[in-house]
Amino acid sequence: MIHDKYELVIGLEVHAQLQTESKLFCGDGTSFGAQPNTQVSAISLAHPGTLPVMNEKVIELAVKLGLALNCSIVQENYFARKNYFYPDLPKGYQVSQHTAPICQGGYVSIQTNDGKKDVKLNRIHMEEDAGKSLHAQNELYTSIDLNRAGMPLLEIVTEPDLHTSDEAYAYLTELRKLVRWLDVCDGNMEEGSMRCDANISVRLKGAVTLGTRVEVKNLNSIRNVKKAIEAEGARLIALTEKGEPVIQQTRSFNADNNTTFALRSKEKADDYRYFPEPDLPPFFINAEYLEKTKAAMPVLPVVLQQKYISQYQLSEYDAAQLTNDKDDADLFEMIVEHTNHYKAAANWMTAIKNYCTENNIDITVFPLHETNIASLVNFTETGKVSFNTASTKMLNAMIADPSQTAESIATSLNLLQESNEGAIEGWVNEVIASMPDKVKEYRSGKKGLLGLFAGEVKKRSKGKADMQLTNKVLIEKLS
Repeated sequence: MIHDKYELVIGLEVHAQLQTESKLFCGDGTSFGAQPNTQVSAISLAHPGTLPVMNEKVIELAVKLGLALNCSIVQENYFARKNYFYPDLPKGYQVSQHTAPICQGGYVSIQTNDGKKDVKLNRIHMEEDAGKSLHAQNELYTSIDLNRAGMPLLEIVTEPDLHTSDEAYAYLTELRKLVRWLDVCDGNMEEGSMRCDANISVRLKGAVTLGTRVEVKNLNSIRNVKKAIEAEGARLIALTEKGEPVIQQTRSFNADNNTTFALRSKEKADDYRYFPEPDLPPFFINAEYLEKTKAAMPVLPVVLQQKYISQYQLSEYDAAQLTNDKDDADLFEMIVEHTNHYKAAANWMTAIKNYCTENNIDITVFPLHETNIASLVNFTETGKVSFNTASTKMLNAMIADPSQTAESIATSLNLLQESNEGAIEGWVNEVIASMPDKVKEYRSGKKGLLGLFAGEVKKRSKGKADMQLTNKVLIEKLS
């Protein structure tokens, strides 16, 4: 195949809008969905004589993310002006740290088909967002909404260290999980609070020199990043195969037909005439501040995964599922303070998340206290009820009346399993006697029929037979 001759080289730039109540350099609000131009002030509008004031929370969030991503934190910091004209940039320049990032180096660990990979980062820097141009409001004019102007951003830039769309997908998934875990950004790409640009080039496998780079901008979902990389990679390979030159361009992605299209060409690097921002003083991050920030950080998902695998003997899959979301992990941590049945508690987390999905509620408002959930876990592990029964009927009953105990619910709903071996033996004998042909097939080697016999016992017992004991008796009788 032609594609096997080439290697994609991909670098990603992610803009993460920070979870702050006010903008980077003024007190304007940051709520999503406000009416256009209602979260602006003289500073957002760049009126003459206005001066910026640094939002200290932004520094804290930048340092927190840098520490979590294994970056070196730069102690001496300053902002610079990035000069360019754009209709939704009222000042005519953007205040950024592009030339002097607060975080350097670092990596994001991902799982690939070939195993673990550390995706190298180039930097993380702080900057303000521009406003938003709206082209569909009026057929004659472009409308401008400046609510977003001045919003605090972190730009997270990788090295050209990714080589497949699957790696890019895994990287963005892991990064979004982490910024949410740390309350740095809500990670909502559909609302634009996390945006991604992909820099893509191709070269022959084994080559060292990078090919001509094309940038695909403003991708609004992780799936679209993956699809855009695949589409643009195929286009670049086709051009190379034909011997046609690759033009350095900025492109966009059409998700309706999975194609990219040119926005503008870049024959040379843009000259933004960076110089230090004269209205903002430099700032210094001392060792005490770093230690204080580190101490206030939550336990990271990778640390919890290792704990769940090594201490709780959970599978890698269970550990990964429990740490996909911080709220899930927080609830699991509270449950296991009251039970040591860790695998069972992990299974109950699945039942709880299913309940939340069906009832369209967030897990943070799940109506049962962790002690109630732990009581269900512990009672189920006695074998007196099956997990399937407990996670549906008993869970709903306890939500309706949390004052009840697990045992009283099981008794009142007649859900207690029959563990008397004599009673189970009677049902087993009835089933075996009613299915002589199937018994012959089982004894001739069709051991998969055990489930059929067990199902019949379950029917005859109206679901009350202890299925673990049932299988034991069945195997004895059938042998």
